[in-house]
Amino acid sequence: MAADPTPGKAVRGLHEEANPRHRLRVEHDPHTLLVHLSDEDGAGWTTIAVDRATRRWEVGQTRRQSDAACEAYDRLYDGGPGR
Repeated sequence: MAADPTPGKAVRGLHEEANPRHRLRVEHDPHTLLVHLSDEDGAGWTTIAVDRATRRWEVGQTRRQSDAACEAYDRLYDGGPGR
């Protein structure tokens, strides 16, 4: 894996050196950790949302990264199945 550095910003993304469309990105705030993982071909996304206090987690999978994040986040905090 290789970092995706942006001048002046913290590195939050990685990509596979042999396949740069296969990416991983992490973001967080005081309450939630989001881990975004692209499909091998970069055409879809899986996001894992983790509640930092309880370690409960939910998963979202869709074509767009933002939609996968919303799906996982909504499941986590709006009464999804819970894990």
